[in-house]
Amino acid sequence: MHPIFDVVHSTTYRYSRPVSFGPHRVMYRPRASHDIRVLASDLKVSPHAKQYLVQDVFSNSVALVQPLEAATELRIVCSFTIEHAGSFNLELPMDAQAISYPFSYAASDRLDLEHYLRPHYADPDGVVQNWARQFVRPSLATDGSGAIVMPNSRQILVDMTHHIKNGLRYASRDEEGTQTPAQTLVLGSGSCRDYALLMMEAARRLGYACRFVSGYLYDPALDRVAAEGEAVVGAGATHAWVQVYLPGPGWVAFDPTNAFFGGTNLIRVATARDPSQASPISGSWDGEPGDYLGMEVEVMVRRR
Repeated sequence: MHPIFDVVHSTTYRYSRPVSFGPHRVMYRPRASHDIRVLASDLKVSPHAKQYLVQDVFSNSVALVQPLEAATELRIVCSFTIEHAGSFNLELPMDAQAISYPFSYAASDRLDLEHYLRPHYADPDGVVQNWARQFVRPSLATDGSGAIVMPNSRQILVDMTHHIKNGLRYASRDEEGTQTPAQTLVLGSGSCRDYALLMMEAARRLGYACRFVSGYLYDPALDRVAAEGEAVVGAGATHAWVQVYLPGPGWVAFDPTNAFFGGTNLIRVATARDPSQASPISGSWDGEPGDYLGMEVEVMVRRR
């Protein structure tokens, strides 16, 4: 029996006086596949709103929400139940021609992967490029022959994942958006979205096709009244990680915040070319800037 998870994500926007609302886009329904099966999903909005589901350009499910009344509070409660078989693609065999780095994608794959191969953030001083190159240094053969051994293309990504987790300082941020990859390196810290963007852009500069993943993170410690041991970083909130396309295994999950490589702890909701395209909730309201009082977010991820 595969584990079953219940997720409830509540977002409340507060205002000092009634304001009117424009359309909102809500990404909450998990991206189902062979590893995730959606058993139930629900979306409640207050004040009353029109809502319907569409698929975006990446085939993610998006709820389009239009509140129908002015109010001092907009509350959006997303909930769903899934069966999670787990993703263990990192363990699958690589195509022979892609085991060693560098490698090339097949021409037919490269055509479809083009937008995931191209870096999207400027790196005029080469900060991200130079940081990424440290993971691809060749080594000498251990048999004394003096032969040059090229690095393993999969191990490069594993090493990068561990390096981000252990070498940077995690810092939760409530502000919208992400730091640029260069900013994250200069600051030496970032949120899960910043970590994911850094790894994605660095790997792209090494020739890997990568996409951003938005979703949720399950931490067993949160299910216990008295948890022992270190809690998983980023649990109890929305989470972000990276998928890299490797010839053979296909799209493989890399979570640089926790050094996870798939499994059942990562609950995928949306994939996109850039973090800005996978915001859990985005929308507009009409009023004075001083009317906005703030936002509250609560996320519950529980295993049955």
